[in-house]
Amino acid sequence: MKRKTQIKPNDVVTEKFFDSLPLIVAEEKAKPAYKCAVCGGESTAEAAEHLCWVCRRLKISAWRDSEQQVTAQE
Repeated sequence: MKRKTQIKPNDVVTEKFFDSLPLIVAEEKAKPAYKCAVCGGESTAEAAEHLCWVCRRLKISAWRDSEQQVTAQE
């Protein structure tokens, strides 16, 4: 049985990454923070309703449940 080749730490993270790290952090801080209208969690900027992913999923599932109840009543 062959042993796996060991990865050297220098092979995984390059100097280029460390040089660009301050730029990446600055870009993240520059993004405006939007809060969810329901729970106050983090939401995305492109969402018109400003819902976080959890509240958006709950809204979609509630909408589907109400749609199924209407068809069952008919």
